[in-house]
Amino acid sequence: MSHLPADLAQAPLETADDVRRIMRFLDLQGTFYFPTLPNGLFSAAAATHDDFQHTGYDSIWVRDNVHIAYAQMVLGNELAAVRTVTALLAFQSRQRAAVDALLDGRTDPADPMRRPHIRFDGKTLDTLPEKWAHAQNDALGYLIWLASQLIQRGSLVPDADQLRTLADLVHVLRRVEYWQDEDSGHWEETRKIEASSIGAVVAGLHEFQVVCEDDRWGEILRGLSRPITSELLEELVTRGELALQEILPWECRQPDPLQNRQYDAALLFLIDPLNIVDDDTANEIVAGVRTHLMGEHGIRRYLGDSYWCADYRTLLSAETRTTDFSDDTSSRDALLKPGEEAQWCIFDPILSVIFGERFQMGGAPADIEQQRLHLRRSLSQLTPPDSPFGPYRCPESYFLERGRFTPNDITPLLWTQANLLRALAMMEQSLMEDEPA
Repeated sequence: MSHLPADLAQAPLETADDVRRIMRFLDLQGTFYFPTLPNGLFSAAAATHDDFQHTGYDSIWVRDNVHIAYAQMVLGNELAAVRTVTALLAFQSRQRAAVDALLDGRTDPADPMRRPHIRFDGKTLDTLPEKWAHAQNDALGYLIWLASQLIQRGSLVPDADQLRTLADLVHVLRRVEYWQDEDSGHWEETRKIEASSIGAVVAGLHEFQVVCEDDRWGEILRGLSRPITSELLEELVTRGELALQEILPWECRQPDPLQNRQYDAALLFLIDPLNIVDDDTANEIVAGVRTHLMGEHGIRRYLGDSYWCADYRTLLSAETRTTDFSDDTSSRDALLKPGEEAQWCIFDPILSVIFGERFQMGGAPADIEQQRLHLRRSLSQLTPPDSPFGPYRCPESYFLERGRFTPNDITPLLWTQANLLRALAMMEQSLMEDEPA
């Protein structure tokens, strides 16, 4: 291993063995350590510094856990994915009284605290008391999506309670009219009608349709007090697909400037892992992200993003940096200077995977070069050997501090680790296919 440079972005990436050497090295460094609760859940981050307790990132996010569990599944550890999804379903099941109240019209879905919670205490599976932007339809769609895939694979054999929980989530999405619902989405901010949220739900419903077509599960689902039928699912899918046709390749198109956004890196997830958009739309999304959001150190979530803007650690106390800004981001936005958005590390690995999939489908040399480019960028984002966060860790983002880009406090972010692991595995596979027979 000693021949690998300290800056792994300079390491050879010409053969599958090159990738394997990097993976072995990073594994020895603890880069791919995923601290796991006994029930199979993952906290959002695994930092140990003094301010970490104030970030709230020791909590469980449904969305992050699904992305991490999906990586585990596709890389061969289906048992880990099943344990995660089982725990997520158990948490959602414990919210049944609140869900029933919502579905019966006794509570208002406009109140995010009345929605199914998407952030919670992983140790106890209890909801958290503080106000949070729980109106996140994408998170519910992701859970339905991955649970349905595991059921189809036979890895998860659902009991009646788990099926009812999935059915309840479908009915919640119908109740809030997800295809035109203003939710807080991936970034938990201003509520708007977001393609990235709608697409995650459509992907989940597509997978759930397959589950419902299996007589073992379909009979149970049709017999519920709130039944799930093929007609209902088809209606919900159609509504979502029509909405996407009106919005994509934008993220949101509403008259209010705060609800109108063309470029958003969350749209990448509609390509990978969700695979819910056609090739032309995928090309437009990728081009938009690379042209307008890609920076030297990472990729912006969107233009005008004030989360971890320049000198964020100085301008805001540890207690307020990650609080709920979903009702009003104006005070935080006032801190942002144009062009000084944080640059995130979760997206370059996804772009590398996207180009890897293209290369493996079509064999174009340009695609494997872009796959390699974004993997090198991902490796360059790892913390250096002397970092206070530890060597070769995956930051959430880089932000400007006193004029220099540095990792933010959310280091390492487990979602980033999962994406990097997938990107390396995809690069290994592409290089194996590219080797002479």
